[in-house]
Amino acid sequence: MPRIHGCDVYRVAMPRGRRPESVLVRLAGGDAVGWGEMAVPGSGDPGRGWADIEERMAPALVGLEWDRPEDVSAAADFGAREAAAAIDTACWDLWCRTRGLPLAHALGGTRTSIVTGARISPEPMLDTVAARVNRAVGAGHTRVTLDIRPGWDIEPVRAIRQAYPALALVADAGHSYTESPEHMAVLEGLDAYGLAAVERPFPAGDLAAHARLQLRVGTAVAPAVGDLETLDAALTLEAGRALHLRLDLLGGLTAARSAHDLAYAAGWDVWCSGCGAFGIGQAAAVALASLPGCTLPSDVTDPAGGPVFVTPPVRSSGGVVGVPLTQPGLGHEVDDERIDRLATRRLRLSA
Repeated sequence: MPRIHGCDVYRVAMPRGRRPESVLVRLAGGDAVGWGEMAVPGSGDPGRGWADIEERMAPALVGLEWDRPEDVSAAADFGAREAAAAIDTACWDLWCRTRGLPLAHALGGTRTSIVTGARISPEPMLDTVAARVNRAVGAGHTRVTLDIRPGWDIEPVRAIRQAYPALALVADAGHSYTESPEHMAVLEGLDAYGLAAVERPFPAGDLAAHARLQLRVGTAVAPAVGDLETLDAALTLEAGRALHLRLDLLGGLTAARSAHDLAYAAGWDVWCSGCGAFGIGQAAAVALASLPGCTLPSDVTDPAGGPVFVTPPVRSSGGVVGVPLTQPGLGHEVDDERIDRLATRRLRLSA
């Protein structure tokens, strides 16, 4: 592999005052470039991500000798996982483009298309939730994730299940439940509705509570997993049977692929989601979701109707996204000129 001779970092906001922002990373090596994306939280503060890239990650990358993307993650102190995910994805994209390989094949993917799911944002009214689910199903999505909280759980789940008996439904509890008798009664009661998974029922570090719940319910429990050590502990404790692979939380494709392999070997169900609104994070998630253990529909599509920054856009047709297998890397061309015009902050390092 040629040395990485340049690293460009852009903070980019959607035009016309739209809220989504991302930090985009562009690595150059030889005649190829690779891209990665880090979503900026809704607060507008990129946190440690930008500082970690500027002060540690980018300087460590420029001039680095490497043979495979895994070498980079092993050699560099990556810091914040969201920033590490952008760097790691860019390394994989660059490596694949240099070698003429589709990213999905390089990761070990076996699928030619991905079945898609959707997340329903929290809503206070059942009618509004039903309308959002109806739109998602009408668009072809075959899995929906519904946010639940104490006091807003059984009723919306029952309503959706009655309307859509065959829909794969995930209830994301957002760490908001305890092992109190009242909360446990609700979590056990959800068993009656044939959920694909109950995600993040308890605080993230309390794997023992997840394990106790999994013993009491037939529904798969999906604990929050932010690193391989946590996943290994969850597998040992039998603290679940499903894994939500999030590139941003795991720190990139290298760790996410390893997490997939561990969960797949244990017989867990797996689904993926991308990060950011500029298409790069979604394209990476498509490649990840092509792995054989990704058994549930994944959240891999761009928000429909927004500006397009990658060509072709990462959009579903009837709830299916094709895996790019005829082009190297992410399989999408990135509109770097438009990104440069919209950037509100820039960093450039070169050898």
